[in-house]
Amino acid sequence: MSTAEDVVRDLLERLAQVALVVAPPVLRIALALPFFKSGLTKWDGFLSLSPAASYLFEGEFKLHIFGHAYDLPFPAVFAYFDGIAEIVLPVLLIVGFATRFSALALLIMTGVIQLVVPEGWANFHLPWAALAIALMALGPGRLSLDHLAASLCRRRVPGGGRP
Repeated sequence: MSTAEDVVRDLLERLAQVALVVAPPVLRIALALPFFKSGLTKWDGFLSLSPAASYLFEGEFKLHIFGHAYDLPFPAVFAYFDGIAEIVLPVLLIVGFATRFSALALLIMTGVIQLVVPEGWANFHLPWAALAIALMALGPGRLSLDHLAASLCRRRVPGGGRP
């Protein structure tokens, strides 16, 4: 006969197993969406940066460091890099490919965004950083291309182990 403690322990273990499957894709989507939506606003067509994006990087965005505001170096380069990254990295996250690297890149972008828009830390930057760090810690999860690729690689090695 099981005690109430055993039932609770078993229930918590099952809950943790379900969460390990569900959490990574939900985290990936939650981090990808705001960046992807922002990325869509940066383009007027294929590799054609919108005038608004160019204007923001050249005239509006400033790096706030030690109480001073500085112009972005190479604003056109930053605008293109940002526009491409805000499309490619979220897509990689959604499908779960190169998940930890994509999360790290978005964490770095979040740090730069924090320097440009310092008042956004509590509502935007802190949650984005937490999502990125969680993905770096948990990994892509079972419902990802990373997991599928790792499974296929293990099957090709005799004995299913590592090469």
